[in-house]
Amino acid sequence: MHFSKKQVEPIPEEETPIWTCTNESCSCWMRNDFSFGEFPSCPICHSSMTSDIKSLPVLTNGTKRGFQ
Repeated sequence: MHFSKKQVEPIPEEETPIWTCTNESCSCWMRNDFSFGEFPSCPICHSSMTSDIKSLPVLTNGTKRGFQ
């Protein structure tokens, strides 16, 4: 008997604006679409965050609270 795994479809990714923590010992980041402030602070260490771009799987934020 022969079993084969199904082919896994690749997840589409796109260049996504994110916020990254400025504290070098903290690896926290969040999508811009899911932030609650124009200049958010890190939810982990409360340091300031800086804008950046990251290639991430496509997600849709239905609440549109994020700042764009």
